[in-house]
Amino acid sequence: MIDKRLFKLPKAKIMLAMLAGLMFLQAFAILGQGIFLARAIVGSWKRQSFANIAEDVLTFLIFYLLRQGINWFQKWYMNRYANQTTALLRQQLLNKTYDGGIALVSRIGTGNLVSTLLDGMDEISNYLSLIFPKLISLAIVPWVILIYIFTLNALSGWILLLVFPLLILFMIILGTAAQSKASKQYAGYIKLQNHFVDALRGLSTLKVLGLAKKYGNIVYKNSENYRKKTMGVLRVAILSTFTLDFFTTLSIAMIAMFLGIGLINGNLLLYPSLVILILSPEYFLPIRDFGNDFHATLNGKNALGQIFDILVFPTTPQENQLSSFTWNKDSVFIANNVSFNYSHIDQDHFSVNKNAKMSAVVKKEQTSADKTHTADELRNVNLKLTGFQKVGIIGPTGAGKTTLMRILAGFLTPHLKEDNFTINGQNLAQLNQKNWQNQITYIPQDPFMFATSIKENLTFYNPNASQKEIDELVKMLDGRMSDGSGHINVKINKDAHIEMEEVNIVSKMDCDSGDTACKIPNLPMDDDDDF
Repeated sequence: MIDKRLFKLPKAKIMLAMLAGLMFLQAFAILGQGIFLARAIVGSWKRQSFANIAEDVLTFLIFYLLRQGINWFQKWYMNRYANQTTALLRQQLLNKTYDGGIALVSRIGTGNLVSTLLDGMDEISNYLSLIFPKLISLAIVPWVILIYIFTLNALSGWILLLVFPLLILFMIILGTAAQSKASKQYAGYIKLQNHFVDALRGLSTLKVLGLAKKYGNIVYKNSENYRKKTMGVLRVAILSTFTLDFFTTLSIAMIAMFLGIGLINGNLLLYPSLVILILSPEYFLPIRDFGNDFHATLNGKNALGQIFDILVFPTTPQENQLSSFTWNKDSVFIANNVSFNYSHIDQDHFSVNKNAKMSAVVKKEQTSADKTHTADELRNVNLKLTGFQKVGIIGPTGAGKTTLMRILAGFLTPHLKEDNFTINGQNLAQLNQKNWQNQITYIPQDPFMFATSIKENLTFYNPNASQKEIDELVKMLDGRMSDGSGHINVKINKDAHIEMEEVNIVSKMDCDSGDTACKIPNLPMDDDDDF
């Protein structure tokens, strides 16, 4: 349940010190509550007047209110700490996603990333607000109570002390089983998210290929697997709760039995026996809360562990190894046996056929050795571009066209070797180079338009464009956009998605770039367009 990286969170040491102080106060409040409640009951048993026991009742109420006040402050403080920490983690994750780009998103999956940033953060906030108080309470409160019980009756103290390790043992056994099942459940949840997003993105393609129903069955199968894993986690959680409740109830019953026998035989007094009986449930309360919250916070623990892993994911920073240049008719670009994979598993492997000169793709037959390799691979890609050419990359869905475009744009890093690429005679390991990216424009397959005016979308890549330049861009769209050139300042309506590709292309033309790399299937443009 505890990840060591938790203690490296911001202000974790201050928070732990604050909780330790609060838990010591709470332990003494519990003792005072039990002592004065027992004194009031014993006084009533002896038929004392209310005036004689009023002081004990009032003191009990003071300790009771003190305990409730400590609980309220602790919850407020931990909720505040959890919200601040999750806000910081969300910002760090967004920054990491921005730095990691497509390589990071492809590794963890879009659906998983979005879910982590939204629902995952709520789970993490709940985890942080519960785990630290329960842990500190378990480390302090039972032992303060146990020491006091030993001063009243050694036998009761030994019974409580011997049962505690037994509870810990069962909690470890069942907790390990629950952790294993919860990890599998979370992995199924991630798979379900990514499959769902992939299905939404590729729905039109699946319909064209006649595979929509088949893929729907795959999504349903993943959903059923996730449901079964969730039920498995719940079964272990219920068993764990039952075990804790059973042994704590049994131990309290044993103490009550020995105390009752002692009272009958005249070996014990009513007051210390009543104090022990009142404090015994309080002794077991922290471990019961810890065990119950263990299952309630498993998803938060898994989500937080995933965020920690993402934050240390290695990214390739933009470099300045490439000398400044301007692409011209004599410029030469060469890709030398470039290879790349994503690290997804159980997908078909494709490799580019070198002899086809980038015009065809062949499916590679898997051998037993290949089954250990990751998928979506490009292997030994060779390419040479000179001057101003129009080059088409053709291949079936899944062949790696988009992957290759992202590598050429510098968004993905291939297997590193010194001469992956050669630009004007200069060898480079990867293309995330400032001077290279200043020379290209990348248009993705699925462009995005912001919920603002057409004008602001057109000038997104060049916000300082002059009115004359804007007018020239508008002429390219005039007659094709439903709003017309006279309405470029009007906010885009919900039906403008049909023309997103055209606005995206024209906006990309309004930048100081040399070449344009496009991934544009079935672009709805007229036959006389020459973009």
